[in-house]
Amino acid sequence: MAEGRRQRNGPRPFKSLDSWFTHEDFLRMIKEEWRGLGEAQFTNKLKAMTGPLGRWHKDKFGNMDRKIMKFEEEIKKIDDAVGDGVHDGTVEARRKALVTCCEKWYVRKELHWKQMSRSRHVKDIDKNTRYFHNLASARRRKNRIDVLLINGRLIRNQTRIKIEIRDFYKKLYHHEESPLIGFRDGWWK
Repeated sequence: MAEGRRQRNGPRPFKSLDSWFTHEDFLRMIKEEWRGLGEAQFTNKLKAMTGPLGRWHKDKFGNMDRKIMKFEEEIKKIDDAVGDGVHDGTVEARRKALVTCCEKWYVRKELHWKQMSRSRHVKDIDKNTRYFHNLASARRRKNRIDVLLINGRLIRNQTRIKIEIRDFYKKLYHHEESPLIGFRDGWWK
């Protein structure tokens, strides 16, 4: 067993992915599976849905990168064929349909990673994954101040930015005269 890795006690918690709702078959599959469970209690139905959802995810949704790559390869083949002089209305329609499908998968992938980046499971993942490093880098870029506008001047030098920020807060919290407030016998003076 590797040191530093957390052990899981029991199965992973089930997570619904927002990107599933963008798939044409998702709601239809949910309705069919839900009806197929009959008159079971609501909580039992919810638990029973994890199996079909997992299978559906694997079969229909699967590896998004692989699906995107497949669409891009098909688009490239069509572009190469058109470049070689093979061109008709069906080729153009096929390319347009492939581009639309590829764009849908890019949107799904973006939704998926947006949801993952906000979820609490980030603290549980292996810190040595590409996903974790991409997430940390994105947060670092987002939280960094690259340029500061002070009195109409743009400041890009990091040392100068730090000095300006420090001076701003010094002025903000500096009092010319500190107010004298007294407290005696439960009354303000």
